[in-house]
Amino acid sequence: MNFWIAILSATILLLLIFNVRNSRRFNLFDHWLHHKLLIRKHDGIGWQIIAFINDPKLLVVLDVFLASFLISKNKNLLAFWVLFTLGFTDLIGIFLKKWMRRKRPILHSDLEEGYSFPSGHVLGSTVMALIIWQIFANQLGNRLLLILAIIWLMVVISRISLKAHFPSDILGATSLAVLCFSIAQQLLFLII
Repeated sequence: MNFWIAILSATILLLLIFNVRNSRRFNLFDHWLHHKLLIRKHDGIGWQIIAFINDPKLLVVLDVFLASFLISKNKNLLAFWVLFTLGFTDLIGIFLKKWMRRKRPILHSDLEEGYSFPSGHVLGSTVMALIIWQIFANQLGNRLLLILAIIWLMVVISRISLKAHFPSDILGATSLAVLCFSIAQQLLFLII
């Protein structure tokens, strides 16, 4: 990712943080948009399965499996980078959640706990998609990009459908993931 994408992601993230914390008008709009996106009831088992598969804890397990695979291919530095990238992103996300302390939407599932901003599911799935794309894009090409985009979109829809997050939580998680990935990617390029 290039410098301008990182700057754009950081700008979006900072604007969201400022508005979520300080703007009643922004929060009213976010609540209204969240309500409008819930016109039909879509909180079925399918969305719960997608949320479960993309749970941040399971993504850590997937990340460890990916790193193990890379180690078996004698790509130790890349394996370390994979672990670092998700770990770094998750730590920033956890810090931001605890600092923001944004409550979840009123009708969220009892299965959801913790704070709302940013979405941990979207954060993890976005950074994992970027990591997988970085590693396997040359071998698998556009088919991989399409698969990753569909999975990511399903995670986003599941978070809204399950009433777990506001739209700004999803946008914030996506911009944070892109920013953290951009930083980790630059570190990788410096090392290699």
